[in-house]
Amino acid sequence: MDFTNDLANLASSVWSLGSFLIAIVVIVTVHEFGHYIVGRWCGIQAEVFSLGFGRRLYAWTDKRGTRWQIAAVPLGGFVRFKGDVDASSRPDPAGLQGLSESEKRQTMNGAPLWARAATVVAGPVANFLLALVLFAAVILWKGVAVDQPVIGALKDLPFATPHLQVGDTVTALEGQATPDLTAFLTVADTLADKPIVRYQVTRADQSLNLDGPNPLPAYADSVQSPSAAEDAGIQAGDVILKAAGQDIASFSQLPKLIEASGGAPVDLTLWRKGQVINVTLTPRSRDLPTADGGFETRWLIGVTGGLVFEPLVRSPTLTEAVSLAWQQGWYMTKVNLSGLGYMVAGKISSCNVSSPIGMAKAVGAAARSGWESFLQTLALVSLSIGLLNLFPIPVLDGGHLVFYFYEAVTGQKPNAAALQVLTMIGVGLLAALMLFAVFNDVIGCV
Repeated sequence: MDFTNDLANLASSVWSLGSFLIAIVVIVTVHEFGHYIVGRWCGIQAEVFSLGFGRRLYAWTDKRGTRWQIAAVPLGGFVRFKGDVDASSRPDPAGLQGLSESEKRQTMNGAPLWARAATVVAGPVANFLLALVLFAAVILWKGVAVDQPVIGALKDLPFATPHLQVGDTVTALEGQATPDLTAFLTVADTLADKPIVRYQVTRADQSLNLDGPNPLPAYADSVQSPSAAEDAGIQAGDVILKAAGQDIASFSQLPKLIEASGGAPVDLTLWRKGQVINVTLTPRSRDLPTADGGFETRWLIGVTGGLVFEPLVRSPTLTEAVSLAWQQGWYMTKVNLSGLGYMVAGKISSCNVSSPIGMAKAVGAAARSGWESFLQTLALVSLSIGLLNLFPIPVLDGGHLVFYFYEAVTGQKPNAAALQVLTMIGVGLLAALMLFAVFNDVIGCV
């Protein structure tokens, strides 16, 4: 049994690592290509485009003189422009000597300020565009729910649902009108303690009154990773029948019971494809964004719920999908920035900082859930890396932009010695942040 568990854990780790490497290669390639292509458009010559660090495994040189290479450590990449001493874009005095004015114009150091700034900012912008494309692709594939609460598919539940049928339009719940999905959800929230609910539906031009399960059952639409639910073996599709000894009629009852536990272990009774299973899990404290832009700390188990049925969906237009993707990306950007501000102010836990280890676990879990979940997670990671690179820390793109701003204001470039010191400080800050994040993911928060 132990050997089987070890083998399963090994397979899970390999899957997580493989999925993470794919995600990193895609994100880094897009980021560095953003630097490369905009630099080329601005007349700056790229000498090396590298995927990965360390020993070169394979390389070729194109007709423009750029060496494209794949290196041994696939946890990053870089573009080294002409006249740079290394990938951090520090100028190489020796390499600039003897160059003509036209040749100096092809270097990063000799290019106009606007060209350097555009080249630097292009990397994070490429990450944002990748996130937008991935969000839009998922929306186009999945579709968007029609305005009315029309049943597109019924979920597998332990409760009787034969009266409801695919294609039914729910016009009322317990006598309260539900003209659209928003109204349906609003009314459903008021019926949390009712295991059986009276549905009024329209079917083939007939109006019928039917009994059905709570419209928001305690159905696990998804299980987050990492989470208490994942550790306890809960799977997507499970239905929670009892929590802490109390019968559960709807999903909205669950958060209250979990919150009341105060982090103590909670017993759950699950229904899974005809079988009843008992599990015990320990909720985890998490900081969640609120509607007013703040955060609140709650005890969670890592399960998300949904409707008793899958709503009927329609195919959105490309413009609509891009608009929805933009809204999704903008919301996540605001949440990330707000969360960072709250962490710096000490208002929420720094346990929210995750290292590549935590990211690998999340990406691997997303990949196991399906390609849609993987693409969504890939988009979120790309968005986060784009934001991280804009932080005003030397060696990051945001640090270079700060130096360019100084140059624009003062009319002169920062002192070379000062740049070297600031760069070393930036490397130290990033190393400290990485070590702290690894401690969070490996040792755990205290």
